[in-house]
Parts: sequence; structure tokens; C-alpha cells
Amino acid sequence: MEIKMNKPRKNKVRILGILVILLAIIVSLGIRASNQQYLPVDPDNKTPVDIYIPADASARQVASILEENGVIRNRNAFLAYCRKERLDTMLKPGHYTFNRSQALTEIVHNITQGQVVKIKVTIPEGYSVKEIGALLVEKRFCTEQSWQEAINAEYSYNFLQKVSTDNKYRLEGFLFPDTYYIEENTSPEEIVNMMLHNFAQVWNNDFASQAEAKNMDIYETIILASLIEEEAMHEDERRTISGVIHNRLRDGMYLQLCPTVLYCFDQKKTVLNDADLDIESPYNTYRHPGLPPGPISNPGKASIAAALNPEKTPYYFYVSKGDGSHYFSRTFQEHLQAMARYIQ
Repeated sequence: MEIKMNKPRKNKVRILGILVILLAIIVSLGIRASNQQYLPVDPDNKTPVDIYIPADASARQVASILEENGVIRNRNAFLAYCRKERLDTMLKPGHYTFNRSQALTEIVHNITQGQVVKIKVTIPEGYSVKEIGALLVEKRFCTEQSWQEAINAEYSYNFLQKVSTDNKYRLEGFLFPDTYYIEENTSPEEIVNMMLHNFAQVWNNDFASQAEAKNMDIYETIILASLIEEEAMHEDERRTISGVIHNRLRDGMYLQLCPTVLYCFDQKKTVLNDADLDIESPYNTYRHPGLPPGPISNPGKASIAAALNPEKTPYYFYVSKGDGSHYFSRTFQEHLQAMARYIQ
């Protein structure tokens, strides 16, 4: 009797073991199938695909957009992953660029982090407020009118409190030239604030203590730097030109710098005549002594450094050689000779 009773038990154990193994296989295959849905659609295809996710789009709508554009394998897998990671309410709208070699998990991460398309915009050193505006209009970030409104808006930076009421553009000199990566729908005010914030960081980190040690305020320094930026074409001449400007200011001489006259005109000019040099403007350093009332461009780091660290030089004059470099002179007579040699 004992033998007969044990056999059914052994069979049950054996069947149960088989069922457990089958269940494990099914679960394993399910997990593998699920993970397959997370894999890239085409690992070798890196062709960019533009994806536009509208504001207030639900997770289901986002999943459909991604599947329809062929960047994920399955919308249900997308939704399941988002629910599992509690990300279905964190999907951000905007313009994205994906490709079919990206995994679903990477795509979800980019959307929840709002890693939208950004446009690279390089503001060259020495660009004026007007030139920066023209560049941003060309890049379709703003219109001429919205740019004017942006540069006339109020910004809470202490260095703007020193701006002269006689200056042409209140923000001139402080829109720091750099390469910016800007989202498509960024307002011109936000772009201006981005540049001002960049300037504040550069000034505080690199120049504030130097200026304080030399008893030069921020506004005077940036005006000087803007003059150097416009005059110096060669890197190794910046500090020499700064030294000449400092010498002339120290000895009460007129600066007589052509870029300050060019800045007086609304239309871009490259050549000045005698009548131009007589134009009445506080920026005309041929008619008014000392520095102009404000910067004439937005200088970069090298020119700011040169403004604060002029070369100790005996020179008071310089003339362009026509190749971007300058001939420096100690006396006016020597300067006249140099002008006769280099100006045709």
C-alpha cells in the first residue's frame, strides 16, 4: 500500500516541476520579447528624423507620433516603459531630432529632459547691438521691432546702472560675444538675458578683481575694450593699442579714433571723409575729448584683458599698414611720415 501511494505523489511533483520550468521559459520569453521592443528600430540608420510634440500632448499621443515616424518599434512598449518608470506625465513638448539607431529608453530620456533642437548662433567679437539684432533676425529668432523692444527692456544687472543716458544703445558692450545654443522658440528678451548673464559671469570670474585693483570701473573698462576691439586686427597688437589709448587719455589728448566716428552713422560705412570727421556726436573722438559716452561694440575677453593691462609704451600714434597691422609712432612728425608711407 505504501508503494502505491508514493507513485502518484512523485508524478505530481514531476508535473509541478515541469510546469514551473515551462512558466519560467514563458516569462523569460516574455521579458525577452518586451526588451526587444526597447531596441533601436534600425541600429545602422542614423538619418535624423524631426519630431514635433505639441503642448499638452498625452503620453499616448506622444507614443503614436514616435511610432508613426518610425523611431520606436511599438507604441504600447513606449507607454509601458513610461508607466513603469513613472515618466508618462513628464514628457515635454517641443521640436526634437531622433534617429532609428536610438533605443526607446534613450528617446524617452531625451523627451523627459526636454532636450529639444537647439540652433547654434555665434556672435563674433566686436559686433554691435545693431549687428547682433540683424543676425538674430536672419536666424528668425525675432523681428527688427521685437529686437528693439528687447534691447529697450529692463534687466536687473548692477553693471547696467552705470550706463550713460547719452549712449546710443543701453546694452552696447554687455551682450557678450560667444557661441550660444538657443531653442527655437526662445524670445529675444531671453536671448538678451542669456548674453548679459554670460557677460556677468565672465566679468566676475576673470576681470572684476583686476579692475578693482587698478581703480577702473566696469563701464570705463568696457568702453576702452570696445575701442581696442575695433582697432586691433592682430592679437599681438591689442595691448600696444591699449597703451596708446591710455597714454593719450592720461595726457589729455583727443583720441581721434575712426571707429568712434563710424559708430555715429546708422548706415554702415567703411570709409570716412573730412566732413564725416566733423560730425557732431558725443561719440566723435575727433571733436570731443576723453572716452565716448559708451562702448561702440561688444568686446571679447582678449580686448577686455588688454583694456585692463595696457602695454607700457612710448607710442602716442599709430596708422594702419593696410594688412591689418599698424605702424606705431612716438611723435606727431613721425606719425605724419608713416601716414605718407602707408596711406595712398
